[in-house]
Amino acid sequence: MGVAATMAAMVARPPSIALLGKQTQRHRWVLGPLAFSSSSNSPSKARKLVLYSKPGCCLCDGLKEKLQAAFLLSGSESLHDVDLQVRDITTNPDWENAYQYEIPVLARLLSDGTEEILPRLSPRLGVELIQKKISSALRE
Repeated sequence: MGVAATMAAMVARPPSIALLGKQTQRHRWVLGPLAFSSSSNSPSKARKLVLYSKPGCCLCDGLKEKLQAAFLLSGSESLHDVDLQVRDITTNPDWENAYQYEIPVLARLLSDGTEEILPRLSPRLGVELIQKKISSALRE
């Protein structure tokens, strides 16, 4: 399935439905009350991202859809081993105070448990470019 067909299929149904049960060869989407994540076959070696978001945020929803599509792409910039957790800032006062005017905020979870905020991704970026930028940021 091409990128255009993947995006068209995701737009045709709400993101929450698109995430439920979505499976690929090595990738499984899980939707919980606070987050969704992708699980690979080797979670201990997985690269980890956190997306700070809130319900009703159109920029957040757009980025979630593009991230989902980017995670499905293969190739040298593949994100199949990335675990993505979406955090609803309205469930935690610290997150809400920190990110209420900045969402969506994408952060890389470092091995010591700290987070590094990644540069904002433009809503106009294509899925392939988002995949490339995230892959590059995770290599740093």
